[in-house]
Formats: sequence, structure tokens, C-alpha cells
Amino acid sequence: MSDLANRLRTIFSAHAAADAGQIDFSDLAEDSDLLKPAAVLVPIIDAPRPRLLLTVRNAGLRAHAGQVAFPGGRIDPEDDGPIGGALREAREEIALPSELVDVVATARPYATGSGYLITPVIGVIPDGLALTPHEIEVARVFEVPLDHLVEEANHVPRTAIYNDIERRFFEITWPDERIWGVTAALIVRLASRFREAIEQRP
Repeated sequence: MSDLANRLRTIFSAHAAADAGQIDFSDLAEDSDLLKPAAVLVPIIDAPRPRLLLTVRNAGLRAHAGQVAFPGGRIDPEDDGPIGGALREAREEIALPSELVDVVATARPYATGSGYLITPVIGVIPDGLALTPHEIEVARVFEVPLDHLVEEANHVPRTAIYNDIERRFFEITWPDERIWGVTAALIVRLASRFREAIEQRP
């Protein structure tokens, strides 16, 4: 178990009681009873300067084509809850071996306007893994330093019209990548805890 994983586990454990039973609702989602359960893996690479692993969805997909995303998707009945679903999706999408993921916590679920209730699963993975994107779903993977993602100055607020409704969202860039929508929202919501872990480095 790495020092980074220990710090993250302690930080998320301290907030677990406040998160229990709570849901973060997006601007467009209002009723959790109608949402489909999903999970994403938030893979943090254990390195002297920790990095976050992200994917770019295949441009030919029907939904969210070409967007930056975490590995993840719907939770199947045979999955062992959000953790099992997130680990399975990471295996399928980028060939990330589940046994190499040190799962430290699950975070407060996030309700999306597209009808999903997404549980973020925080995991620490070793540096230098050779990952293979499943080309039907994932065009490529890339990494962003965690300290860049948690910097509030990099959380740029944007607005757009969606179904005649003004929608507010965050955008984070690095350096030619555009992270926005649900992925950016999850990063912003987790940023304070990740920042705390970074600041506690020996």
C-alpha cells in the first residue's frame, strides 16, 4: 500500500459520514429514482508528482463522442456494486488489471442530465503501466498532473444552451486537451480532497 493511497484513504474516510446517502445533482437531473446506476474509476497514478489518467472516447460513438472521460459506464447486475462496475469497465476500456488498482474510496454519487447516477471510485495505480485502449470505445488515454487539476484557477466556468436551458459547467485544459461536462464536474468536486493529499506529501 503506497503512501499516496494511505493519505487518500484517510482523507476520504474522514468525509465518509457527510457523504453517506447524499447525491450531487447536476443542473438537469432532479429525480434520483429515475436514474440508471453507473460508476467511473478515477485512476490516480502513484508518482512523485501524481497524475490522473483520463480517456478520450471514440469519435464514432453515439453518445459523448470524442469527449474526455474516466473509464466507466453502467453497473451490470453481475457487478459487485460500483467498485466492481468501475473495475470491470476499466479492464474492458483500457485493459487496466483490476488487481493493480488500490481502491481507496467511493465518493458521493453524481446525477447527470443524461439519466445516470454515477459513483466515482477512487483508485491508485502504479506508474508506467502499458495500457491498451479498446478502440471501439476509447481513442486514446492521457495523463494530467493532479496538482494542475486541483488548482482552482484552472476550473474555468462556462455556459451553454442545452434543450433551451442554460447549462453551467466547468472546463479544464491541459495543454491541448479540453476536459468539461461530467468529468470536469467530478474533478472539481473532488479537488479539495486531492489537494489535501498533495499538500500532505512528505
